[in-house]
Amino acid sequence: MEQPLPRIVSVDDHVIEPAHLFGTWLPAKYRDRGPRPLTAGIGELAYVGGKYRITTDPDGPPTDWWEYEGELFPYKRIIAAVGFSRDEMTLEGITREQMRRGCWDPAARLADMDLNHVEASLCFPTFPRFCGQTFAEARDKEVALACVRAYNDWMVEEWCGDSGGRLIPLCLIPLWDVELAVAEIRRNAARGVRAVTFSEIPTHLGLPSIHSGHWDPFFAACQETGTVVNMHIGSSSQMPAASPDAPPAVQATLSFNNAMASMADFLFSGVLVRFPRLTLAYSEGQMGWIPYALERADDVWAEHRAWGGVRDLIPEPPSYYYRRQIYCCFFRDRHGVASLDAVGRDNATFETDYPHVDSTWPHTRQAALDHVRDLDDETVYKLMRGNAIRMLGLDLDRDGYRAPDQERPEG
Repeated sequence: MEQPLPRIVSVDDHVIEPAHLFGTWLPAKYRDRGPRPLTAGIGELAYVGGKYRITTDPDGPPTDWWEYEGELFPYKRIIAAVGFSRDEMTLEGITREQMRRGCWDPAARLADMDLNHVEASLCFPTFPRFCGQTFAEARDKEVALACVRAYNDWMVEEWCGDSGGRLIPLCLIPLWDVELAVAEIRRNAARGVRAVTFSEIPTHLGLPSIHSGHWDPFFAACQETGTVVNMHIGSSSQMPAASPDAPPAVQATLSFNNAMASMADFLFSGVLVRFPRLTLAYSEGQMGWIPYALERADDVWAEHRAWGGVRDLIPEPPSYYYRRQIYCCFFRDRHGVASLDAVGRDNATFETDYPHVDSTWPHTRQAALDHVRDLDDETVYKLMRGNAIRMLGLDLDRDGYRAPDQERPEG
C-alpha cells in the first residue's frame, strides 16, 4: 500500500492576473491612467544580466501584455508553464488563452489543486512583481496607491473570495510610503488577511534597509495584526550571478543566495529582537543552505560580536531567533530534508510553485513522497500542512487526508 500523505498547503504559488482586474477594481477616475491589458505581437524576449530585454513586433507571436505609464509588461511562457513539456518552457510570449486556465481563473485553479493533492495555496503576483515593485517604480504615486489597493481588493474578494479558504490572500503594500503601508496592513487585516509580500533586500530597490529603523512601523503593524512577512526570491528585482554575461541557468542555480543574504540581514538587524512576535517566511529559497548559514551566524555572534557591531544588539545566538520567528519552504531539496533537525522540523513548509517552470504540478504528491517517505508521520504532517497552518493561522482540519484515486490528473 502506498504511503498516505496529508493534503498539501502550498505557501508559494503564483497567479496570472486576469485582463479585467484593473478595469473592474480600480476606481473609475484612475482607469485611464492605470494598467491596461492588450494583446500584441512580441519580438525579442531575452534574459541578459538579470534583466529582461523585450521588443514588440506586429508580426511576432501574439502575447498578452499590460501597458502602464508607457511601459509594456508581457506574460512569458516560463511563468505560465504548467501543461507544457520541459523543452517547451521557453522565453516566449504567451496569451491567457494559451495558458492552462488555472493560471488566472480561481475555479480552474481549485480544480488543478484537486488534481495535485493540494488543499490550500498562497499566490504571489506576476504583473505587479513579487512585492509590488511595478507600482513602487511608477511616477504617479496617487494612481500607484490606487492600483495596490485595487489588486488587494481583487485578491481578497475575487481570487480568494469563493474558495472556501483554500486560496489564501497575499497582499501588497505601497513600498514607497511606510505609513501608507501600515494603513494597508491594517485595512487588510480587518478583513482576515494574514500575509503580505515584502522585498528580500529592499536596498536593491532603492529603498531604506531594514537596519535603518525606517520599516519598524511596518514590522510593528505586522506583529500587531499577526501578518506574516513573505519574501520571494527575486523580490529585490536582482538575481545573483558570478558574471554579467552568464546564462540564466547560473542565476537559477544561485537564486537561494538572495534568501540567505536576507536572512543574515534580519538575524543581525535587531528587528526580531524588537518585534518578538513578528513572523518571516522565505519563499522558493529552498532550505539545504540553512544549517551552515545558522552555524556560521552563531559562530560570528560568539566570536566576533564586539567588533562585528552586534554585541549590544543581539542578546541571543541568531539561530534562536530563526527557530522562533522564521519559516523556510522547499519542493526539491533532498539535502534539506536530510538536514531537517538542523533546519528545524517546525520551521519548514512546502510549495508547488504553480504555474512556474519549476512547478511539480501535476505530480506534486509523488514529488513530496520522494522527499518525506522515510520521515515519521508527525514530521510529514508538519512539513506538508501543519507548519503552514500554524504560520498563517489557517482554519483547516488537522489531518487533511484524501484518497489518491480522487486526484488523478486529467489532460
